Amino acid sequence: MDIISQLQEQVNSVAALAFNTFGTLQRDAPPVKLSPNYPEPPSNPTEDSANFADQPKLMSAALVKAAKQFDALVAALPSSEGGEEAQLRRIAELQAENDAVGQELQKQLEAAEKELKQVQELFSQAADNCLNLKKPD
Repeated sequence: MDIISQLQEQVNSVAALAFNTFGTLQRDAPPVKLSPNYPEPPSNPTEDSANFADQPKLMSAALVKAAKQFDALVAALPSSEGGEEAQLRRIAELQAENDAVGQELQKQLEAAEKELKQVQELFSQAADNCLNLKKPD
């Protein structure tokens, strides 16, 4: 798999981890009193509330690990050698090569179309000759 695909997968992984982390924190967070004007929120102590203290640590560790893997992939990207001028020169070279190949392909296409016309004419003549050889009953 190429580096760009790996980066895309890693971004998706980081996004999924962040989404799951925020959703879990939102779902499992204990209620908090917002103001003295509001009644005390009901507390529902469950078995999961004991694990809630560990969840943010585990999820943040997974998120940090995924982010570090992403950073390692970014560091593995090839650097741009020679700066912008070298890149522009390389683009110009590739464009010239592309134009030359395009012209060659255009010539081949024209030759193929010419040959196709010749084959169609020969086929038409052969079909006419076959029809002329048959005698009406």
